[in-house]
Amino acid sequence: MSRLKIIFLLLMASVSVMAQTEEVDTLGVDSVDVALPWPQNIQYRLDSLMQSKLLETSMVGMIVYDLTADSILYKVNERQALRPASTMKLVTAITALDRLGGSYQFRTQLYHTGSIEENTLKGDLYCVGGFDPAFNGDDLRAFVESVHQMGIDTICGRVVADLSMKDADLLGEGWCWDDDNPKLSPLSIGRDIEFLDRFVKKLSEDSIVFAGIRLSNSSLPNDARILCTRTHTMDQILQRMMKVSDNFYAEAMFYQLGAAIGRRPAKAKDAASVVKQLIQKVGNGKNPYRVADGSGLSLYNYVTPELEMRLLRYAYRNSQIYQHLLPSLPIAGRDGTLKTRMKGTFAEENVKAKTGTVTGVSALAGYCTAANGHQLCFSIINQGIMKSDPGRNFQDKVCNALCAP
Repeated sequence: MSRLKIIFLLLMASVSVMAQTEEVDTLGVDSVDVALPWPQNIQYRLDSLMQSKLLETSMVGMIVYDLTADSILYKVNERQALRPASTMKLVTAITALDRLGGSYQFRTQLYHTGSIEENTLKGDLYCVGGFDPAFNGDDLRAFVESVHQMGIDTICGRVVADLSMKDADLLGEGWCWDDDNPKLSPLSIGRDIEFLDRFVKKLSEDSIVFAGIRLSNSSLPNDARILCTRTHTMDQILQRMMKVSDNFYAEAMFYQLGAAIGRRPAKAKDAASVVKQLIQKVGNGKNPYRVADGSGLSLYNYVTPELEMRLLRYAYRNSQIYQHLLPSLPIAGRDGTLKTRMKGTFAEENVKAKTGTVTGVSALAGYCTAANGHQLCFSIINQGIMKSDPGRNFQDKVCNALCAP
């Protein structure tokens, strides 16, 4: 098709859009763009969406990248520093998979010191936290069973929590005081940080007798001996972290990064330094980013749509990352935080992406397949919106435009 004919069709389509003021608020695809070749048809649809009334009072940063053609398909305000909300979990997940690997395990361990004489432990039990957010009642029962397996029915000593894996901060930097924030302890059970109380109660219920019980916090001594190790896989943590946007799981993964570089106790700034190393690796190291936490709860996080696109592209090109990341993402119209979105559109069960919502921000970033078979990745961050629904509707329209024939 000649350039002149393309321009003529675009002009005619613009007249049609102006005549139908509500057209940009529908999920339908304008029939005029059917005659346009790839990628002008996609670009025309997105240009039409940029006329939305939503953007008269708010802003959007957006970029769409054609992974198959290795080229930018569309961009607007792509280098604007914006708050990512929970799309920050994409940054955390990709960094963790890159640094720790898909076989990494989240670990909680039980040790003892002293000696066992006539079924009595003359020493201490040490619960060593590795910030495994999935540690649950079954794992606690395994701890108790391991004590029984050693023939112990009486404990003359302390029950100790080793919390040295991370610092003592229970909340993240820049978290709002009135949010439902998880408490960031490396030793917890079902988000309950009263781990030792739960453990002692379970031991007592299981006929373990304490001779003068004492609870304390201390680091594991070198001569301690292992009783039990409970683990959860990277994929198990990713599934909940990404599908339902679990902030506690994301922060647990974030602090693994700090611990992985030998920081004890690990701090948020240690984990952030690992994230920044990957940012430099993908070619965006000089831009003004701010990494404050791993979940996106913090008001101090700032990224750009371009950065999220570069990380998604990096993950796509690295099969060791992509094979773990993609199955963890919510699927439009099917599960997770996208379960009720994009139903009845071309994006349904096509878009696999991470959502993000905090006050004033709505975001979506991930992958989809265009009608011509090209694999795309995208980042959309709506900022300055008073309600989240208009932002989500805009993002859904963008995704439908990318997936429609």
